[in-house]
Amino acid sequence: MSTHLTRRISVAAAVTALAVSLSACGGGDGDESTDKTESGAGAATHAVTTAMGEVKVKDDPKRVVVLDTDALDSAITLGITPVGATTAVADAPFSTYLPADKLKDIKPVGLIAEPNLEAIAALKPDLILSSKVRDEKNYKPLSEIAPTVFSDTTGPNWRENFELHADALGKTAEAKTIAAAYDARAKELTTTLGGPETAKKTTFGFVRFVEGADTRLYFNDTFVGSIYADLGVGRPANQDKNGFSLDVSPEKIDQANADVVFYSTYGDAKKAKETDVIGGPLWKNLDAVKAKKAFKVDDNLWMLGIGYTGADQVLDEIEKNYAGS
Repeated sequence: MSTHLTRRISVAAAVTALAVSLSACGGGDGDESTDKTESGAGAATHAVTTAMGEVKVKDDPKRVVVLDTDALDSAITLGITPVGATTAVADAPFSTYLPADKLKDIKPVGLIAEPNLEAIAALKPDLILSSKVRDEKNYKPLSEIAPTVFSDTTGPNWRENFELHADALGKTAEAKTIAAAYDARAKELTTTLGGPETAKKTTFGFVRFVEGADTRLYFNDTFVGSIYADLGVGRPANQDKNGFSLDVSPEKIDQANADVVFYSTYGDAKKAKETDVIGGPLWKNLDAVKAKKAFKVDDNLWMLGIGYTGADQVLDEIEKNYAGS
């Protein structure tokens, strides 16, 4: 069996085992407790420490609304299908990397940072998950609808946010299993990349072409940056920084130089200047391009897949492209 398949199985096995465990809890006495929880009678609660203070939530919430992509990933990864979720763009799918069958019954409740409060209330949730950076202005009305758990922000602290979401969802034990499986897989992929010392000496960059904006070179305080850190790979000096990104014009794309470059495009490739840039001499002179180690990847996954299911699939793409080249 290939090491790639072994790694995929290790994380998949953890999620499968979790799903079996969750389904096993659904019968017998569990059904009776579910009825009590949904009716609000006799539902046990626990306190969760959030970015907005301590919040009491049900031990086993059944009707969860998520207002950002990281919370959606957390819920699906933990075997819970939310009743409602926001989208990044109007009329867009919730996700293109999460299993479609897990998303088909979720109701849209507005846009990220612009939730439809009436639509949320109509779903009668018993838990709402979001972040302070997205919805601080909506915290009071959301809290009047249901217990509301906010992380501080999203992005590089996605692992801490997952722990918070798991606490709110009553799935802390399951969360530890999933985190351990991801850590093991990341460690094995580092070995595939040549081991810790070789990985550290190999610089990885990420370039995002954005329609209507400059091209972005991602720093360490991002989802992508955190995964590079988990792998222990090197970073170009101009990108090995705290913060979000270095924005560059097409005339300065040489600043994207690295041993390995992954890149994606938001919007139309021509309007995002990707077409012109990758066809130009500065791009073709990048070390990664000359070594055939520049790889285009799924923007939706790398930018919105902020959670363990998303991170696992990012590792898939790194292995498939770089390690397999």
